[in-house]
Amino acid sequence: MTNSEENYLKVIYHLSLVSPKGVNTNAIAGMLETKASSVTDMMKKLAEKELVLYQKYQGVTLTEKGFLSAKMIVRKHRLWEVFLVEKLDFAWDEVHEIAEELEHIKSENLINKLDEFLGFPAFDPHGDPIPNENGEIQKVSKLLLSESEINREYQCVGVKDSSSDFLQYLDKQNIALGSKIKVINKEQFDETLTIEVNNTSLTISNKIAKNLFVKNKSL
Repeated sequence: MTNSEENYLKVIYHLSLVSPKGVNTNAIAGMLETKASSVTDMMKKLAEKELVLYQKYQGVTLTEKGFLSAKMIVRKHRLWEVFLVEKLDFAWDEVHEIAEELEHIKSENLINKLDEFLGFPAFDPHGDPIPNENGEIQKVSKLLLSESEINREYQCVGVKDSSSDFLQYLDKQNIALGSKIKVINKEQFDETLTIEVNNTSLTISNKIAKNLFVKNKSL
């Protein structure tokens, strides 16, 4: 596949996680910042390679072959993110764009060696699961912090928004993967949360809480 085809496949994969019955071509165009006509042309190419099922006005779904291929691209991206953070000391807000380039390396042998070198990590620096070489993904029971209960303790396990601005905000608040978070109060008016992190009390907006994944501390 070309780099462009891989980019399309990965976007369809991410969109299909929330729209399993079919991905709208306009949504694909929006994610890739391109024209709908360009998406249509690419869908025809991917359909010819038996990577997607595409019918005009009926959305796009990945074939079994396309689904596995997309997961392998995601696998490469997330493994490179782990490598950049753990071995080259990049910050978690710096690695996405670099991994976007590295994910197009074709050598499966290299990626499997990289996986072994890193100790077969199950999650990337943002808490997203890394598919193994067979495409299997470890499931985690998690919820958004906005769905949490008062006087409960949780552990941060991921972010929904992996933009640099959001990750840098979390750094300023000393919130990272593994951080213990206790919910002290939730305002009824705007659902602002008062939380305790590292023995420090913080007030965070509902928007922030909607972008933090947590799990019950006891799990």
